[in-house]
Amino acid sequence: MDFTLTEAQQDLAGLAKQILGDWSDKNDNSGRSASGLRDAPGFDADLWHTLAGAGLLDAALPKSLGGSGFDVLEQASVLIEIGRTLAPAPYSSSIAVGACAIAEFGDESLTERYVTPVLRGDATIAVSVGDSSPGRAALRCTETDTGATVSGSRTVVTAGAFATTFLLEATTADGPALVLTDRAAAGLTTTAQRLVDTDDAALLELDNVAAIVLSRAEGVEWARRRATLAWCAWQLGVLEKALALTAEYARTRRQFDKPIGSFQAVRARLADAYIDVEAVRLTLWQAAAREAAGLPAEQEIATAKFWTAEAGHRVAHTAVHIHGGVGIDTDGPMNRYFVAAKRAEFSLGGATAQLRVLGDLLGRRAA
Repeated sequence: MDFTLTEAQQDLAGLAKQILGDWSDKNDNSGRSASGLRDAPGFDADLWHTLAGAGLLDAALPKSLGGSGFDVLEQASVLIEIGRTLAPAPYSSSIAVGACAIAEFGDESLTERYVTPVLRGDATIAVSVGDSSPGRAALRCTETDTGATVSGSRTVVTAGAFATTFLLEATTADGPALVLTDRAAAGLTTTAQRLVDTDDAALLELDNVAAIVLSRAEGVEWARRRATLAWCAWQLGVLEKALALTAEYARTRRQFDKPIGSFQAVRARLADAYIDVEAVRLTLWQAAAREAAGLPAEQEIATAKFWTAEAGHRVAHTAVHIHGGVGIDTDGPMNRYFVAAKRAEFSLGGATAQLRVLGDLLGRRAA
């Protein structure tokens, strides 16, 4: 399998790096303006409009959405750059999963209603699928001749604090389904939640909320795969930057008149962290390449998911340990990458749980 990045991947990554680098410089690498405020919790509306104006939101989308005919590989390249800067841009939920799911399973009217405003930078989509977090199986969708309604609750919905549209997994009489609903829909209550790295998440409470059934089990599985790959790509960017910051610190921080990076114990931990980051990179691109080619990728995605969680834990802790006290200083950059890596680790369900899933998959394949 050839893991050489395509020209489109390199171009999109370069454009994203330039825009996000400028944003990071203006916001002193903290995600906050000089006043210490954001436009909204965990979301920078100006940055989102800038990404839209540069064509970065629609560039890696299918042609049916006015994009360039690209897909998950190109989206992963953009997400890596977002992870490197920890930019408050909900590309993962709004583009990589939400917009693409509507393109894959919806019709032209749904695209015009839900996707077009996103591509203009005027709206965002929050996605909640899977069962790795508390409350994920709590939504029930009831279908009648006049339409569908959803009831129940979902907690820790990423981008839910500001999203204009929600793409949710719900249980119907015919099995799992993907449903769409609006933030302004009657019966929907959103409560912002503060997490370790930002406060972009929300608790959703739904009481007979009008919804549109976008797809059945096929769509649910598709969305789960894409959401996992998006987390893995974002986490790769986070870990790459965390490792780079740590290597630079080890090079310049001196003890006993020597750089701490010259000490054997520090070198060993940095070497292990480098191997972990490369494991995330390899497994991500293998899984994404198979997904993009329409090949079975369940085992490969599970492998990438395991390494993303496992490496997220080990690299994050290595980075903090080598930095020492400044690594846990909430005003320093390292702390932001530590908590971001931990959030991704836990959002994926943790490495131990994923290792059991991977073992079951390998067992079924062997049988």
